[in-house]
Amino acid sequence: MIKSSLIVFSSLFIALFWLAYLNNEVEMYLPIYVSLISCITFVYYTWDKRKAVQSNHKKVSRIPERHLHLLALFGGWPGALIAQQSLRHKSQKRVFIAVLWVCIVVNICFLGYFWMFIC
Repeated sequence: MIKSSLIVFSSLFIALFWLAYLNNEVEMYLPIYVSLISCITFVYYTWDKRKAVQSNHKKVSRIPERHLHLLALFGGWPGALIAQQSLRHKSQKRVFIAVLWVCIVVNICFLGYFWMFIC
């Protein structure tokens, strides 16, 4: 239940950006940026999951967690949340999950500030 709710939450966030663009409330580059950085983040999670599976058999280099967190912080958190839930990657590490949620809250607070005072 929580898994599908988080995927829906992330998807709705991206959809609301596109809806805001269609209502001429934001410029086109914002929904494109959020969609693109989310896709890139999803690909990074997928790549790291693949490397994690390979690391059971041999020594491989993984994507550092700080890179995944930076992608989430720069707006790719919807893709990170979707990847985390759908791929079951980094879904058991409590510290990683806590930092991801801090990134999500920072993004939403920044967006709220931007919406209230800039727009």
